[in-house]
Amino acid sequence: MVMKMKIYITRHGTTEWNIQRRLQGWKDSKLTEEGIARAVSLGKRLKDIDFDIIYTSPLNRALETAMLIRGDKNTKIVTHDGLKELRLGIWEGMELDVIEKEYPDEYYIYRNKPIDYIPVEGETYMDLFKRVGQFLEEIKKLDAENILVVSHGVTIKAIIKLIKNLTMDEFSDLPVYTGTALNIAEVNGDKIELIVENDTSHIDFKEYDELV
Repeated sequence: MVMKMKIYITRHGTTEWNIQRRLQGWKDSKLTEEGIARAVSLGKRLKDIDFDIIYTSPLNRALETAMLIRGDKNTKIVTHDGLKELRLGIWEGMELDVIEKEYPDEYYIYRNKPIDYIPVEGETYMDLFKRVGQFLEEIKKLDAENILVVSHGVTIKAIIKLIKNLTMDEFSDLPVYTGTALNIAEVNGDKIELIVENDTSHIDFKEYDELV
């Protein structure tokens, strides 16, 4: 059994709905040219890492990002439902300005008081923490040295919350990291520690990237 394992965690590249300021959730939109470029750039940065396996959300924006990062390698890509974005129900596909106008109280709670957030036809944050926690427990048991994980903004916030054992207030204050920002966790036995957080040194920022 490998004593230490590194988990490289990143968000999908910038999408059309990110630029249009639309919430995505379990719905999808295409990667922009910049989103593709960011994924390719991260792939070049990680080209010397021999990943044992790549885990990705099954949503296409994450799956495509995973494939772009992998490049011409033959690393196995596995989709995992635990890595999906927070399901946002009827808000999915809606512009932020419209949500804030039509659901001002609910949107404020969603952004600022996640423990009290009750979705309309979606998931609670507790639902998200549960499936993310199950995923982390699964991969902690793997016999591997390096794993790549491609997921989504709020889901990565949840991963970081669980790794760092943050309070709900600290989770609420944590930003949604931009597309392809890199986080690295190290697993040693049953312990997991975040050793790199929100590294964007490979990104050439050219376009407004709304963090939704």
